[in-house]
Amino acid sequence: MNLLSVGASYRTADVAVLERLVIAEGALPDVLQRLIAQPYVGEAVVLSTCNRVEVYAAVTGFHGGLGDVCNVLAEQSGLSAADLAGHLYVHYDEAAVRHSFRVSAGLDSMVVGEAQILGQLRDAYHSATESDSAGRLLHELMQQALRVGKRAHAETGIDRAGQSVVTAALDMARSHLGDLSGKTALVIGAGAMGALSVATLTRAGVGPLKLTNRSAERADRLAEAYGATAVPFADLDAALASVDMVVSATASIAPVLTRERLEQARPLVVLDLAVPRDVAPDATDIDGVLVIDIDGLAAGRRSLPAAAETAAVEQIVATEVDHFLGWLRGADIAPTVAALRTRADEVVAAELRKLTGRRPEFTAEQRADVSRTLHRVVQQLLHSPTVRVRQLAAESGGDQYATLLRQLFDLDVPHATQVDAVPEIGDQA
Repeated sequence: MNLLSVGASYRTADVAVLERLVIAEGALPDVLQRLIAQPYVGEAVVLSTCNRVEVYAAVTGFHGGLGDVCNVLAEQSGLSAADLAGHLYVHYDEAAVRHSFRVSAGLDSMVVGEAQILGQLRDAYHSATESDSAGRLLHELMQQALRVGKRAHAETGIDRAGQSVVTAALDMARSHLGDLSGKTALVIGAGAMGALSVATLTRAGVGPLKLTNRSAERADRLAEAYGATAVPFADLDAALASVDMVVSATASIAPVLTRERLEQARPLVVLDLAVPRDVAPDATDIDGVLVIDIDGLAAGRRSLPAAAETAAVEQIVATEVDHFLGWLRGADIAPTVAALRTRADEVVAAELRKLTGRRPEFTAEQRADVSRTLHRVVQQLLHSPTVRVRQLAAESGGDQYATLLRQLFDLDVPHATQVDAVPEIGDQA
C-alpha cells in the first residue's frame, strides 16, 4: 500500500467550487465507504472544512488510486472529472506524509498557525475509525499527524496570537467598523465554527452578543457559556436589524441570508464563514451591506508569522516525516521477513518428511528431537540477519533491502511489487 493525498483548498479553488466539494457530516460515512469500495483504495480518511476538502488514502497504485478518488469526489460534488482536475492538488508517499503534517501544524492554513485545523483533523480521523475505513497505514499517519500538530503549538510560538479564520475575518471587519469593543453582533450557527466565533468575539470585547441556531437547545447552551443572549431562529430578521455585525457559520445547504433579508437589515457587516455560503449569491452587492466570505479572506489573508516561528515548525515537520518514513520502511519489510521465515519453515518440514521416509525406525521422541534441533539452527541463522535488515530498512534508501531479500530467496510477497511511476503532478502544490 502507498499513501495518496488528493484535495482542493482555498489555494486552488474558490468558494463556488469548495461549496460543491464540501461533505456534510451526515454524508461522510457514505463517502468513506464508497472510497474503500474502489478497486485501488484500501483505506480512506476525509477532511472537510470551510476552506479545504482532502482525501487521504492507502492505495495499491498511484494512477488507479488517483482515478478512484477523483471519481468519488466528482460524483459527490456533481462536477465533471475534467472540471475538478484543475482545482486539485495531489501528493504521493513522502509528499503525502509531509503535506498531512504541514496541514496539522497549521502551515497550510489560510491563517498560518491557527489551531482549529488540529481539531478538524481529529474529527476526520474519528469518523474514519467509526466507519472502519482507516487501516494500519492511515491509523499511524493520522496519529502521527496529530502529534506533529500538538508539538508545533506546544514548542513554538506559531499560534501565540491565537489566530484563526474568525480572527482574520474580524481584522477585516475592523477596517470598516473601527474598534470592535462595544459593537453589537449576532452569530448564526452553534456548531464548531459558531462556537469558535462566539469565543473569539467575546475575547475581542464585542457585545452585547446574540446567538441563534435552528436547534434552540444548542444555542441556549452556547449562549449561557459565554454570557450571550440566545435568540429564537424565527426572530432572525429582528435580530439582524439590531446589530452592527453578523458572523454566519451554519451547515445549511441553502442560503440563510437572502437579499430581501439583508436589505431590511442594513447597514451591516456580514462575515460569511460557511461553506456552502450562507449569503445568497445575489445579496453581495447591497448598498450598506459589506459581505466578507472565504474568498475575501483568502485574498486578504494575514502575512506569515515570524520567520523563526515558521522555520521551527518546518523543522519539526521535517524531523517527524523522517521518523514516519523510517517506520514505513520497517513496516514494508515485515512481510518480506515473515515470508523468509515461512520459507525456512517449509524447507525444514520438507527435510523432516524425507528423514521420516528414510529412517522409519526413528521413534516419535527421536523425530521430535531432530525437529527441534533443525528449527533452533534455522532460527539462530536467521535471527541476526532479520534484526539487522529491519534496522537497515528504517534508514534512508532502506527499501532496497526488502527487494534484495525477495530476489535472493525468490520470495513471493503480496503487495511487494514496485509502485507506479509518479508523474509531475504527484507533488503539485
